[in-house]
Amino acid sequence: MDELTRLFLAARDGDRMALTQAIRASEADVWRLAVHLVGPGDADDVTQDTFVRVWRALPQFRADSGARTWLLAIARRACADSVRGSVRRRRLAERVRANPPRTADPGATGARDLNALVASLDDDQRAAFVLTQMLGYSYAETAEICGVKIGTIRSRVARAREALVTSLRAAETG
Repeated sequence: MDELTRLFLAARDGDRMALTQAIRASEADVWRLAVHLVGPGDADDVTQDTFVRVWRALPQFRADSGARTWLLAIARRACADSVRGSVRRRRLAERVRANPPRTADPGATGARDLNALVASLDDDQRAAFVLTQMLGYSYAETAEICGVKIGTIRSRVARAREALVTSLRAAETG
C-alpha cells in the first residue's frame, strides 16, 4: 500500500493530521490536473472543490484502487462540473445580452407583481423555482445546491408552478 493511500485510510478513520498530510502530498497533482482541464484561472477553485469533495467522500473510501486514482477521479469530475458551469454561465450571459431584460417602469406593476408572487412561495419552493426556472440551473445542480434529492426538487418546482398558476388565475378573475 502506498503512502498516500495509507494517509487517506488513516484520515477516514479520524486522523486529522493524516488528512492534512494527504492533502499536502497530493495538492500539487490535483492543481496540475485542474490547470490542464479548466485553465489557470479556475484551477485554485477546482482544487479546493476537489478536496471538499474528498473530505465528504472519505467515509466511503475503501482503497479498492490507490488513493491517487480515487483522488484524481474526484478532481476530474470537479473539473468537468466547473467547465459545465462556465459554459452555462457564458450561454446565460449571451442570452441576456441578446435579450436584455426590460427595466420595469416604476409605475408599472407587472415586474413587482411577479416578484411578489414568487416571494409568496414557500422558502423551499421558491429556492427550487428560482434556481431552475429563473436562473437556468438543472434539477441535478439545484438538488446539490439545496442538499436534497432530485425528486424533491422536481416536486417543489411542480408545487411552485401550481401555486403561481393558481395565484395568477385568482388575480385575473378577482
